[in-house]
Amino acid sequence: MNDAGWRASRLKRVEAAALAAAGYPLVAALGRTFRWREEGVDHLAAVAASGRQPILALWHGRILPATLYFRDRGVVAVTSLNFDGEWIARLMRRFGYLQARGSTSRGGARALLQLSRDLAGGHPAAFTVDGPRGPAYRAQPGAVWLAKVTGSPIVPFHAEASRCWTLRSWDRGQIPKPWSTVAMVVGAPIDVPADADDAALESTRLELERSLGDLQRRAVLRCRESP
Repeated sequence: MNDAGWRASRLKRVEAAALAAAGYPLVAALGRTFRWREEGVDHLAAVAASGRQPILALWHGRILPATLYFRDRGVVAVTSLNFDGEWIARLMRRFGYLQARGSTSRGGARALLQLSRDLAGGHPAAFTVDGPRGPAYRAQPGAVWLAKVTGSPIVPFHAEASRCWTLRSWDRGQIPKPWSTVAMVVGAPIDVPADADDAALESTRLELERSLGDLQRRAVLRCRESP
């Protein structure tokens, strides 16, 4: 069913609302059992001290722990226009997120324009840079473009759990198990000059990919360290 089709269906809209309502207490309860291990969070403080808002960048497969870590901070997250994006958006609103609806395949330009306005209005933004359909671990250019036009820095991060369920999906999504240690590793901000040309933008996209890969490797080690 396409986007217009499910939106025209009252049953699908009710289903999306029910999924979000049922999921919220389960996800919230799961999150209360996590033991967080942080590294590099001073980068977020440094961006805030500069008077700017971060463009948070992560891999699609770590949406759940990221949602719990950054909850209730007024973060604007990009969610797709399809049915899955609808119930996920409804769920994230319960955790204090705002939404910019769109994806690389539909509505992307509109979502980026909304994010530009929201960043100017004092809200952090969040991007699953390899979403919504992959390929996994390959950064799309949206976050880099947004950093160029807004002057906001990209702040990459990775969350990794010591014990988790891994979904059989393109992104190998991770659901941390109860009472697991979750490492949150934040990388150095990446600035994009307003006059960056196409070559510079591509170089920055590759830099973002490398940074996220390094953060993932670091997070895997951190979550396995002894307390």
